[in-house]
Amino acid sequence: MTTTDSRLQCALASIDAANKADPNQESFDNERLPKEYAYSLHMTRWLFELESDPFERMQIACRAQHIERWTMPRKDYPEGRKAYYQWRQACGRMHGRRAAEIMADCGYPKEECDRVETILTKRELRQDADTQLLEDVACQCTLIINGEKCTATREEWKTVFSAALSRESRLAVGLDGGVVMLGVSTSKLRKSEFSDLIEIIYSYGAENGVRWSERSIQVFSDYPEARDAQQK
Repeated sequence: MTTTDSRLQCALASIDAANKADPNQESFDNERLPKEYAYSLHMTRWLFELESDPFERMQIACRAQHIERWTMPRKDYPEGRKAYYQWRQACGRMHGRRAAEIMADCGYPKEECDRVETILTKRELRQDADTQLLEDVACQCTLIINGEKCTATREEWKTVFSAALSRESRLAVGLDGGVVMLGVSTSKLRKSEFSDLIEIIYSYGAENGVRWSERSIQVFSDYPEARDAQQK
């Protein structure tokens, strides 16, 4: 009988084998690797930075997020944002189907296979749309804090972006001295303001090489005002 651990290792190894066939290459830890294999390792590392003990289905979904994507190139679709999202959706369906096939071959029950396929196909969002965007930025970018480059939390990035949204720097004297920058509560934003916030986060990410997760791409697609602003 297949154990849970061996099923997981089987699935991850099969996904890796599929992605190692990518003819394109990319750097990962100073080593040239097949592009989608490198991306899958990056996503796995990112997952464990966010969750110390992630569910098996999330490990598999992260590893298979771009499985065999080179077989469905963007150039096969017309130019334009509408076609771009059609391509992304088609990729998601293909990734979900391939992940489910691999899981079934490794002994996972159908409900688990279906769950991972749903994650990769529908890209279910968290309740707060901005949370995923901030996670993407926090995992890949640094802030200058007290004169040094530092990693920052989602809440610290939220303060920075919400202050940019208000187009002013509101500073307060800290309780023990020093200065504290105040942002805007995102829960109080109107829809148009929230779209502006998403645009600011995406613009920053584009300028700083952030690779957006599938969930973040879906957030962007759900706010047409922000998309339209990016196209101008």
